Amino acid sequence: MSERDDDEGEQMAGVRTLQRGGSRFYINPEDAQIKVPGVTSVVGMLPKDFLTFWAAKESATAAVDNWDIVSELVKRDPAGAIDYLKNAHRRKSKAASDLGSAAHDLFERQARGEKINLRHVHADVKPHVRWFDEFLQEIQPEFLHLEETVWSDEYQYAGSFDAIAKVDGETVVLDWKTSKSVYDSVALQLSAYRYADRIIKAADGESADVPELAGGAVLHVRPEGWSFVPVECGPRVFDAFKALRQVFDWEREGKRGVVGRPIASGGEQETGTQRRAA
Repeated sequence: MSERDDDEGEQMAGVRTLQRGGSRFYINPEDAQIKVPGVTSVVGMLPKDFLTFWAAKESATAAVDNWDIVSELVKRDPAGAIDYLKNAHRRKSKAASDLGSAAHDLFERQARGEKINLRHVHADVKPHVRWFDEFLQEIQPEFLHLEETVWSDEYQYAGSFDAIAKVDGETVVLDWKTSKSVYDSVALQLSAYRYADRIIKAADGESADVPELAGGAVLHVRPEGWSFVPVECGPRVFDAFKALRQVFDWEREGKRGVVGRPIASGGEQETGTQRRAA
């Protein structure tokens, strides 16, 4: 992600956002001076050691699968070959993100009752449309809110949820996932939506109370099928999210200046010539 501010921002369910330092911030529609981090950026404070190995595997795979291209590139443009391989994981991630975004757009349309003409849908997304239709018929959710923004005044965060719906008589917050698996971090995400202070409606920017929620669930849609997965997102999980919210502040601002200049030192002293050369 870009390290610069995106001053024009982006619209997320009626609330403008911007990217800053690799994180998404939501702009308070009533006071543009107030910017709070997005739920996904807060959850992103979790350790991601596995990503190092995944990125290395994607680079190695790209080299093996495209060795004829890579070997020629090494001869003509070594720096270009390095860029091609080191960015392999980003290309894979972007492709998955683009597919997920396209599927989410169609899911929202289907949830609102729109009939999707599959002739106008990319082949990679057609199965997702079919499975979402099957989910609607099988589970029969009664949607109360779709693609809206929640805001926490108390803990200073915001986020955009996929749906709040009644399922079997209980009101739950829902998230659509097209990723390979349903990861446990989604519990933190759903707890943040569940315990936010208010919903900022996209239609008019007015605030509404977050309804009393019994829990959360994920609709996991893959090309081969779908599953509806309950997710624990109660107070214990929300406590963990709040801890990550503090870690976010530490990473952004809190750690600055905590280590001071030496007040005493020993050993070989640096000369003025050495300092100027550095």
